[in-house]
Amino acid sequence: MKLYSRSQLIKSTLAGVAAGVVIALAGAAYLTFTPKSEPEDSESKAESNSEVKESSAEKLEISKVESSAVQADSYYPIIEEKSVPVASNSYSPYTQDEQQNISVYEKCNEAVVNITTQVMGINWFLEPVVQEGGSGSGSIIDKRGYVVTNVHVISNASKINISLYDGSSYEGTVIGKDVESDIAVIKFNPPDNVTLKTIDFGNSNNLKVGQKVIAIGNPFALERTMTTGIISGLGRPIQESTNVIIRNMIQTDAAINPGNSGGPLLDTNGKMVGINTMIISNSGSSAGIGFAVPVSTARRVVDDLIKYRKVNRGVLKIAPVQMTSSIARYAGLSINYGILVSEVERGSSTEKSGILGGTEQVQYGSRFNPTTIYLGGDIITGIDNITVRTYADYTSALESKRPGDTVTVTVFREGEFKKLKVTLDGKDSTQTRSSASLSDMQESSL
Repeated sequence: MKLYSRSQLIKSTLAGVAAGVVIALAGAAYLTFTPKSEPEDSESKAESNSEVKESSAEKLEISKVESSAVQADSYYPIIEEKSVPVASNSYSPYTQDEQQNISVYEKCNEAVVNITTQVMGINWFLEPVVQEGGSGSGSIIDKRGYVVTNVHVISNASKINISLYDGSSYEGTVIGKDVESDIAVIKFNPPDNVTLKTIDFGNSNNLKVGQKVIAIGNPFALERTMTTGIISGLGRPIQESTNVIIRNMIQTDAAINPGNSGGPLLDTNGKMVGINTMIISNSGSSAGIGFAVPVSTARRVVDDLIKYRKVNRGVLKIAPVQMTSSIARYAGLSINYGILVSEVERGSSTEKSGILGGTEQVQYGSRFNPTTIYLGGDIITGIDNITVRTYADYTSALESKRPGDTVTVTVFREGEFKKLKVTLDGKDSTQTRSSASLSDMQESSL
């Protein structure tokens, strides 16, 4: 082993570092200034070119992928931006259900009118005075100014006022009323330069429980208020008054309040499927149980009221009397319900069909206002598939019938029930008044 002094070691180290620097500089100069080497042989050159091509293709492929990614990233917002206008027809700040509601309201609200009435009253001095009556709603169904509403909305009115959406007001006249269906038609005369919006009749025959419906009316005089709900039931027979049962009514949970009567119940296409008529409530306000006359009934009734000012309905030409316990006891009958046939009009289809009237004349009613009736005739207990226990059942069973229609009438005769095929006659006002007066009599001793 060779030994070095400290000074020699330092000198040797410095010399090595200097030599390394010189070599590094020389190598860099060589790489920079050395001329291009001679071509290799063909085989080496081919391999080299192949490697270069593969490398270039690989780089090109990567470049394409990277370029596509960049383009996709930069193009995506443009696609999104262009898709908005395409979908703008369906896009809205509102939900689909809200858009539907808005569309129906904008289509129909201007055809809903507010109806107010004035009635004649008596003041403290027993003088006749004009008083404010009721209020309700109606639907314009014809550009000539025809409006459909409920009979009870205009009942006892001495003057009818019809207010439109724009605040204009017109006096209305009664075209016709049908108590059996609670449907009335009134009319006002718009100026020649006014084009009225109307509501079209829809189809109530295909309604389903659960189907969405929309009500527009004037509850508590809040004009053209809209509420929504569903159909809760169909075919409901509802007794509106002592002598009126309206069958096949639509039940809905759409909020209906005082003032909604006569207004339209609409489907989601803005077609009228019913006329809002009544509610069941302990408070008088909406309890979620409302009823509407189906438009299938309204269409038939309205057509007749406009053409004839009355409904051309088929009837039995009889003098009907509501059976009571007093009549049953006096006559010795085993049933105390149904409609007693007091008289049958001679020569009518009812008589020819075999319905029998009474033969025993008695006085019936109050002591101060007795009425002559005849016992011993048939007691009507059913018409077609409808059980008849009251006068309201009797009238509602015939509500949809036309003159000339044939019905099956079940009668109680001589202690037995019999079925008769009866052809209905046409209605006349005299027979209607007679029936009403007899059916309205209070029960009393014979």
